[in-house]
Amino acid sequence: MNTKYPTDYAPEMLESFENKHKENDYFVKFNVPEFTSLCPITGQPDFATIYISYVPNINMVESKSLKLYLFSFRNHGDFHEDCMNIIMKDLIKLMDPKYIEVWGKFTPRGGISIDPYCNYGMKDTKWEKVAQDRLFNHDMYPEKIDNR
Repeated sequence: MNTKYPTDYAPEMLESFENKHKENDYFVKFNVPEFTSLCPITGQPDFATIYISYVPNINMVESKSLKLYLFSFRNHGDFHEDCMNIIMKDLIKLMDPKYIEVWGKFTPRGGISIDPYCNYGMKDTKWEKVAQDRLFNHDMYPEKIDNR
């Protein structure tokens, strides 16, 4: 195999393809149970399951490129909240989706787990309101944490 794995944050790995069902509104969801990044303070690894859900517009993200892009965070030092917002913004730049949300559920370190959630709805469309509603009502019924 000639697959090249980036050694640090690499948004250039992301690739898109055309949405063949532009007339439909539908969700695409990625579950990423093995996300890893580094704590910018201690350099220790942080582990998370990330959920990326989006409603495509013209373009969609190609899954292998997404895997390689997410792998590029492995040696990248950033806070959990930053990682999730960076991922969301890079995917917005790539695809210009109608709606997108990124939710990271990090395993506890030091007895605390951090679960940042961010979203975006295309301005001046119904998706802007959907984003606001989902943010305001996000995690109203949090799951039972059982040591992840």
